[in-house]
Amino acid sequence: MNSSLQRIPPNESDQVEFKTSYNDEVIVSLVAFSNTKGGSVYIGVTDKGEVKGLQTGAETIQGWINDIKNKTNPALIPDVDTFEVQDKLIAVLSIGEYPIKPVSIKGRHYKRVANSNHLMSIDELTNEHLKTLNSSWDYYLDPNHSMESISLDKVKRFIRSVEQQKQAKLEMEPLQFLEKMEIVRNERLTFGGYLMFANDYCSISDVQVGRFKSPTLIIDSISLSSDLFSEIDEIMAFIRKHLMVEYIITGEPMHTERFDYPLDAIREVVQNMILHRDYRDSSASIVKIFDDRMEFFNPGALYGGITIENLLTGNYSSKTRNKLIAKAFKESGLIERDGSGIMRIRRICRDYGMKDPLFQEIQQGFMVTLFKEKAKHVDYRKAGDKVGETLTQNQKVREESNAGINEGSNAGINEGLNEGLKSLLVQVKLHPGTQTNSLSGFLNSRSTKTIERQIGILIKMGLIEHRGSKKTGGYWEILN
Repeated sequence: MNSSLQRIPPNESDQVEFKTSYNDEVIVSLVAFSNTKGGSVYIGVTDKGEVKGLQTGAETIQGWINDIKNKTNPALIPDVDTFEVQDKLIAVLSIGEYPIKPVSIKGRHYKRVANSNHLMSIDELTNEHLKTLNSSWDYYLDPNHSMESISLDKVKRFIRSVEQQKQAKLEMEPLQFLEKMEIVRNERLTFGGYLMFANDYCSISDVQVGRFKSPTLIIDSISLSSDLFSEIDEIMAFIRKHLMVEYIITGEPMHTERFDYPLDAIREVVQNMILHRDYRDSSASIVKIFDDRMEFFNPGALYGGITIENLLTGNYSSKTRNKLIAKAFKESGLIERDGSGIMRIRRICRDYGMKDPLFQEIQQGFMVTLFKEKAKHVDYRKAGDKVGETLTQNQKVREESNAGINEGSNAGINEGLNEGLKSLLVQVKLHPGTQTNSLSGFLNSRSTKTIERQIGILIKMGLIEHRGSKKTGGYWEILN
């Protein structure tokens, strides 16, 4: 085989196109490549990879370049290479991913999907434009809602959660804080601000949650249209209500309760669902609880060209659809960092002895399925998979907590608060590194304010202390 033949790829792909001759379809491919990952058009080759060659010279190729430049916006100027295969001339026009998107030919925009060029939708054009501006939809001013549409009490609660996360007092009024966060600009509300602090009914945050006995039989449901922070708590409360509890015999004097799904994995899914949803889509987010699984569907396919394979391997650079909301979630401690949610969900399920979750793109959206089924060949009562060990620790912590609280009863702690303090100690022990805001997900959506008050009591009793830096929020740890 002629060594130069190796320069022609074996087939068309997301970065390779074959054309027998130069025409506007060549420009369409270059535009599609420039709007995705870049690519090359081989001219003089059939779509089956057969070498036909072409008759051309330097002037002809220069004419192609001028034609491409004149018909594209922004103007594209591809790299050109020519070589011979079997004494036949082949020309290659190559273009990289263009930094300013979207690129068009005669006002029409294309993107490369597999080995084909696809006309871009209005939604896709908007996303590409926002990425070019390093912005996102939620940063834009909301023309339909004013400052009267949000609750300042909710803003104040958010500020307190940020203060708790930063371990520092923020000396500023709610409006001043919102402007600093760019949630409000020039006293005008952004889309993200409306979603996070909606006063009452929020017209674009619809979430449907149901308990199903079959695909068509619903035995309980709720419909939510409120601010995003409230929706997370309400979804978690509904799900927890419908979880089953197992009673595990670990060899200790008392049995241990174990939910049929790991609560921290559920909360991670819910938070990611609320954070990454495409709120421009009129469809609702949907949570379905069946006897054997839970399904979480979100409007909006994976963002930024990320694939399911990328998610499962961790081989991707995180891109956020809602940058303003993500920033607020991180400031308040709801999420720690971008792009690690899927891997964390899988790890939690495996540590819990559960079957791996399923991740799918369906109906222009994204769905996560958690299964009640345990992983094969896993005995969660054995310490080897960390679950049995955790259950034993659970019982040990309960006993230590009881002792500590009984010793502190003379400090004026009433009997009704004892169980709350004990359960809080258990969760701090079982989830090392957990921050205050995350504890509510493990404690039947107990409010952050209540947890803060109870933590204060446990500190005075010498049972827990704060670890880590104040800058990153740190975490709580049981004292030995």
